[in-house]
Amino acid sequence: MAQSTEMTFWDHLEDLRKSIFRMIAVFAAVVLGLFFFKDFLFGEVILGPSKADFFLYRLLGTDFSMELVNLEVAAQFIIHMKVTFLSALVLTFPYIIYEVWRFIAPALYDNERKAVRGAFLFASFLFYLGVLVGYALIFPLMLNFFAGYQVSPDIPNTFSLSSYISLLTSMVLTFGIVFEFPTVVVALSALGLLKKGMLAGFRRYAVLVVAVLSAAITPSGDPFTMLVVSVPLYLLYEFSILLCRK
Repeated sequence: MAQSTEMTFWDHLEDLRKSIFRMIAVFAAVVLGLFFFKDFLFGEVILGPSKADFFLYRLLGTDFSMELVNLEVAAQFIIHMKVTFLSALVLTFPYIIYEVWRFIAPALYDNERKAVRGAFLFASFLFYLGVLVGYALIFPLMLNFFAGYQVSPDIPNTFSLSSYISLLTSMVLTFGIVFEFPTVVVALSALGLLKKGMLAGFRRYAVLVVAVLSAAITPSGDPFTMLVVSVPLYLLYEFSILLCRK
C-alpha cells in the first residue's frame, strides 16, 4: 500500500528541493572529476575510435587510424567543457533516475512501486546499451568509411576535432535515446493500448520508418552508413515485439 503518513504540499516541495540539490551536487562532483582527468577521458575514451588499436578495428582486421586537427582558436577548450558535461550526464544518469524514483515512490502502492522500479531499471539498461552500440559499433564504422572515402586521390581527408566530436556525441546520444523505444512499447502494452499482433502486422511499415530515421540520423545519407544504422534499429523493433503482450 502507499505510504501511510500524509505529507503536505510543502513537505513534497522540500523533498523535491533536496532531491534536486543532491542531483546537482553529484553532477557537479562528476564534472569536476572528469575535468581534471582530461588525459584519460580524451586519450582513452573520446579519441579511442580514431586510433588503430581500437578493439573493433583489431576485431575486424582493419588497418585504420586518423589524425585530427584543430582549426579554431578556442575550440579545444570549448570541446573540453562540452565533452565533460555530456560525459557527466551519461555517467550520472542512473543516479538521476534513482532520485526521481525516490521522490515518487512514497506516493505509489506496492504493486505500482515494483512496476515503476522495474521500468526505471529497464530504461537505464537500454540507455546504456544504446550508448554502447553508438560508441563501439556505429561511430567507428562510420568513421572508417568516411576516412577512406575520396572523390579524388588528389584530395586527402583531414578531419577537424570539432566535426569528430560533433559526430561522436550525436551518434552516442541519439542511440541512447532511440534504444528507449522498447520501454515505451512495454508501457503501452501494460496499459492495453498496444498488442503484439499490431507491431508484427506493421513490420513492412517499420522497415520504411527505420530507413527514414536512419537517413535523418546519418549526416551523409550514404547507403553504407544508413545500412549500419538501420540494422540495430530494426533489431530493436523485433525485440520490442517480443516484449509486447499478446
